[in-house]
Amino acid sequence: MKVLLAANPDRPTTASIIAEVRRIVAAHAEIVAEVLADSTELSANLHFDRLVAVGGDGTLISQVRRILTRGIPLVGVNSGRLGFLAEFDLDGLENEAVSVFGPTPLIRQRMVMDVTVRRRDGEMVFHGVAVNDAVVSAGLPFRMIELQMGFSGQAGPDIAGDGVIVASPLGSTAYNVSAGGPIVHPDVEALIVTPVCPHSLAFRPIVIPSHIDVTISVERANPGTTLVLDGQTNVRLTAGDIVIVGRHQSVARLVGNSTVTYWQQLLSKMRWAAPPTYRDRGA
Repeated sequence: MKVLLAANPDRPTTASIIAEVRRIVAAHAEIVAEVLADSTELSANLHFDRLVAVGGDGTLISQVRRILTRGIPLVGVNSGRLGFLAEFDLDGLENEAVSVFGPTPLIRQRMVMDVTVRRRDGEMVFHGVAVNDAVVSAGLPFRMIELQMGFSGQAGPDIAGDGVIVASPLGSTAYNVSAGGPIVHPDVEALIVTPVCPHSLAFRPIVIPSHIDVTISVERANPGTTLVLDGQTNVRLTAGDIVIVGRHQSVARLVGNSTVTYWQQLLSKMRWAAPPTYRDRGA
């Protein structure tokens, strides 16, 4: 078993555990290289069977994009603040190491999104991948923008407001849920469309099947209007640009922890459905 280790050791929380991660991995597999957890393209000559990414959710997302087309499983070890996507801490990695670095690990396949930007004349000016979400954001000077939505060629609503989020189920607990969108289980093949502060009392988020492409035509923009992918990639947009978001042909392959469930993650890390603090029940 050959393992590539990706981390940013200059971050204090990562530096504090990287030696232990290295020890655990080395006891079960060969570490072929250690790289910075950035977006630099990996050499085609670098061969490995697992990528172990140490960091927070942002690190995991960037590494999913980095190896997406290789189909190699990714092991997420949390050293961030929340770590909703990473199912392993040091104890979990050590306890599950035989399975994680064995021939048949638990694999969770997750849909990601293919995103393109075209000019009005059809010229493609950007093509990328979004794991959590693709967001059209109003930007400076933060006046309302106007967008026109479509769904696989069929006309949708007009939006006047601060923008729109198209999220994957995996990313439904990120910006989408903060903007009032629904939580969608990551096993569901779907796209979630959530407006950001729409100038409407009737525009509610909608969940659509993943075979439908979402098109967002920019009718009126600000100088700072931007397409943001996963909070990491920014593409400036102008009036006339068209953003197309759909299901990517590849899937993310995340190594799961058999002792962790999605429901546990929602309850413990997102505090899903946490009740009020009743006097007779304690804190």
